[in-house]
Amino acid sequence: MGSIKTVGIVGAGQMGNGIAHVFALAGYEVLLTDISQESLEKARTTITRNLDRQVTRGAIEEADKTAALGRIDSTLTLSDLGKRDLIIEAATEKESVKTAIFEDLVPHLGPETILTSNTSSISITRLASRTDRPEKFLGFHFMNPVPVMQLVELIRGIATDEPTFTACLEVVERLGKTAATAEDYPAFIVNRVLIPMINEAVYTLYEGVGSVQSIDTSMKLGANHPMGPLELADFIGLDTCLSIMNVLHDGLADTKYRPCPLLVKYVEAGWLGRKTKRGFYDYRGEEPVPTR
Repeated sequence: MGSIKTVGIVGAGQMGNGIAHVFALAGYEVLLTDISQESLEKARTTITRNLDRQVTRGAIEEADKTAALGRIDSTLTLSDLGKRDLIIEAATEKESVKTAIFEDLVPHLGPETILTSNTSSISITRLASRTDRPEKFLGFHFMNPVPVMQLVELIRGIATDEPTFTACLEVVERLGKTAATAEDYPAFIVNRVLIPMINEAVYTLYEGVGSVQSIDTSMKLGANHPMGPLELADFIGLDTCLSIMNVLHDGLADTKYRPCPLLVKYVEAGWLGRKTKRGFYDYRGEEPVPTR
């Protein structure tokens, strides 16, 4: 495992619990933090359920599951993470929240602790500049769902040094995943390509070119996508899609990244996708039903 043996994860939500899962399974000691005990308990339940699925499929043994769960501890105190070798911030996709977390962490960090963010779009250089160690700061972007998806984007800020990048690359390999190196520009690689495609699908719906069902069916059967773009938007979260489009629009100043007004309207309504039971589909019944 090289120099990194202990990992702190900030945020026990969809991404945070998935990151904790894969690190614990790979043999790292994990400390998970969130602002509520309920979130930490929910995360542990989710991790247990997902490990059970892996056991059922024969991907891991029961003993692997037990050992992984034994490596995950939790705390409500952010400063407890300070002495970990590697810290991964996986809080909500709001720069002000992330900045506040790093500023609170800095006084408690060990001298060699590496700081990373799982941000899907925000400038790594800018986040790093709010810490005392921009050279030991990296973008560490996992894909959702973390236990399933193979890719990790590694994003260097302008000050990130080579030992930090190399250490994190070794971690990705230890996790059994594949790293793609991205430059620090808005939304990096995956979301620079993916989210504008989703936004264009929303425009296609907004302009009446096709229905929710026809747009998703067309992309699944016509482009061999495993999920239609509107179905995928619901899975990601429409608020997250809008946030990334805003980062692209603000960061690149190009009108082609203007968020679709219909996407904005859904977010204003609180219809954020699967997590709120309504988005481009209504998930409150037995089967998802298009909302338009």
